[in-house]
Amino acid sequence: MVASFLFAIMLYSLPLPQLLEAGRPEWIALVLVYWAVALPDRVGVGVAWSTGLLMDVLLGSLLGKNALAMALLVFLAHRLYQRLRMFPALQQAFIIFILIGLDLLLLHWIDRLTGPAPRTMHFLIPAATSAFLWPAVYFVLHTVRLRFRAAG
Repeated sequence: MVASFLFAIMLYSLPLPQLLEAGRPEWIALVLVYWAVALPDRVGVGVAWSTGLLMDVLLGSLLGKNALAMALLVFLAHRLYQRLRMFPALQQAFIIFILIGLDLLLLHWIDRLTGPAPRTMHFLIPAATSAFLWPAVYFVLHTVRLRFRAAG
């Protein structure tokens, strides 16, 4: 589980061309949601808060901004995890779009409160790319979880 978080942080930190930067998937949020749904007793709001603080430090953003967003994301994932497990991949991707969209909306709102931020909806593009990649992320992490026999 820790290795998947480190890999997600690495993917999130990789430089992308300017054209692709606006659609950068929310790798850390995807991994966090997967583990919160797969192992809700092990990955909770505390893990999300810690991961968000690590993101704040790595990105040099307002301390607590990503922590709050990730904690809300995992809280909502915990509220939906039993239903999310039962949905087919397309419905799961739609729920992931909504969850990550809310995460990004909260981050955008905080940015607007603390300074000038663009007044466009382009900040939701990563939610769409993350939802598109959700089936692949789910498959890979589920395979890893079964391979290493993580309880859940």
